Amino acid sequence: MDVVAISVPAENGWRWRIVDYAGEVVEQSRETFATIAAALASGAGRLPAIDVVPPTVARTWRRSTPRLNGL
Repeated sequence: MDVVAISVPAENGWRWRIVDYAGEVVEQSRETFATIAAALASGAGRLPAIDVVPPTVARTWRRSTPRLNGL
């Protein structure tokens, strides 16, 4: 996941958004910040709390060998 900053012209400020690698918004700040740096710093502080790696799926690795007929 990444933290991005978006401009909020109506409120004269910046908000942070946390987006996944598909570009989907996971979370957005409710407050606005005076600078892009302040917005990104606040979002970076929030990121570790929600950047959870999904549990791995146990897989059985088998190599399938096709049967060769007539050889």
